[in-house]
Amino acid sequence: MKASSRYLALAFCAVLAHAARADINIGIVASATGPAAALGTDIQRTVGLMPAEVAGQKVNYTFLDDATDPTTAVKNIHKLINENKVDAVIGPNTVPNSAAMAPVAAENKTPLVLIAPYAPPQDKRHWVFQSTQDAGLMVARIVEDMADRKARTVGYIGFSDSWGDTAYNELKKSADTAGIEIVANERYQRPDTSVTAQVLKILAAKPDAVFVGASGAPAALPQAQLRQRGYKGPIYQSHGVTSKDFLRVGGQNVEGALIPVGPVLVADQLPDDMASKKVGVDLNTAYEDKYGPGSRSTFAGSTWDAWLLLQNAIPAALQKGRPGTVEFRTALRDSLENTRDMVGVNGVYNMSPSDHIGLDERGRVLIEVRDGKWRFVKP
Repeated sequence: MKASSRYLALAFCAVLAHAARADINIGIVASATGPAAALGTDIQRTVGLMPAEVAGQKVNYTFLDDATDPTTAVKNIHKLINENKVDAVIGPNTVPNSAAMAPVAAENKTPLVLIAPYAPPQDKRHWVFQSTQDAGLMVARIVEDMADRKARTVGYIGFSDSWGDTAYNELKKSADTAGIEIVANERYQRPDTSVTAQVLKILAAKPDAVFVGASGAPAALPQAQLRQRGYKGPIYQSHGVTSKDFLRVGGQNVEGALIPVGPVLVADQLPDDMASKKVGVDLNTAYEDKYGPGSRSTFAGSTWDAWLLLQNAIPAALQKGRPGTVEFRTALRDSLENTRDMVGVNGVYNMSPSDHIGLDERGRVLIEVRDGKWRFVKP
């Protein structure tokens, strides 16, 4: 072989090697500002724990703040796909923003791993996955506990948006099955500073229990006003409240709140035979070492599980395509859909073409706010 031919062959091999080592780009969209900022901040912090390399490939992360606004969320995902050339997107942390972003991911054939309990329409579901429990699984646990306490009626107060609707619809479904009557259905806006009128209507209905279908720090408002006006019954919150800001804003008024959550929040309190205990303890240790004692949250856990799902899917995808190409994104999507028995901090994931969440009862526990801390009650 002539020297020039050898050089050309070597150069070609070098190009192929460089192609194989192309960077993987991951976008993250969450609410670092706005009413859901307490949750989005936890997500942003979790990015700081993600590895710089997977399967020999460098991984770059780009975080964009959606300001708790669906329009901004859509602009962000377009920017990530068109300018940053991401291979997948993690987030966002609210249902309205998830609903806004899902069609963009589908249109651009880019895997989207949501950190909010949103089920997209069937024609948009192919590219969308979820690392947090769906509302049905979690609300069913609330209703089970109501039934255990012999509650016959429940009052509902939730956000005036798609999350509030979702939580209510799941409550109605489970409550009807359990024979529990919903005697009030009140709503409020995320930025509201008073819910006095709604609370008075709930109190007038005299429910045995109350369910607050909200998330983040704004979820503390109805519970505070219920307690201040003398309500003594059990108050349930959704799994979207478990951030440090909820405890800070709610203070003494959220003592006794009952919440279905992923195992990570109370990982160190779990029985040793629970699958998610070790990985949950490991994450909480790393997170609190970096951000301070008590900083753990379920949104940090769901973000970490979103990353674990991608990390688990990347090696198989690399065998079929180069990062930055539609072939790689398609293979990544297919690999996510074939996730089997992956232990995350919030449960064990088994996905399929008909199930892009893959969590079962192992992905939830019931906790209580006690002395300003999260306390494990029972699975």
